[in-house]
Amino acid sequence: MTTEVHKPRTPSREALSDPAYQAFLVLRTVFTVAPIVFGLDKFANLLTDWPDYLAPWINDIVPGSGQDAMYVIGVIEIIAGIAVALIPRYGALLVAAWLAGIILNLLTLSGFYDVALRDFGLLVAALALSRLATKYAPARHNS
Repeated sequence: MTTEVHKPRTPSREALSDPAYQAFLVLRTVFTVAPIVFGLDKFANLLTDWPDYLAPWINDIVPGSGQDAMYVIGVIEIIAGIAVALIPRYGALLVAAWLAGIILNLLTLSGFYDVALRDFGLLVAALALSRLATKYAPARHNS
């Protein structure tokens, strides 16, 4: 017979003072909230006119208009944000992969290289979140 040791769900005061745990919390929060907010804005275009960020070659291969593509993109971003909230280790990898696609799109769209560079920094931060999650949000196993 084995005895299971359950870790408390509430972090201890010691954990909260750990700089690496603080970094995990900040990154998890940002990569949960930002994709959801940006995903929702794909339906409203309040922050910007999102179809302007779609490379013509991508617009040519997706069905419908650029705005139709933004609706699908918005849903994917919302799902990615929820995934980070629930399973940060793998949700962060989903966000990193999504950012890689955005970077590819922006590099083929003249005039958005600065945004592509910024998104590369976000991709690296998403990978850091995934690594931190291996320690601070380990996968749950029923064994």
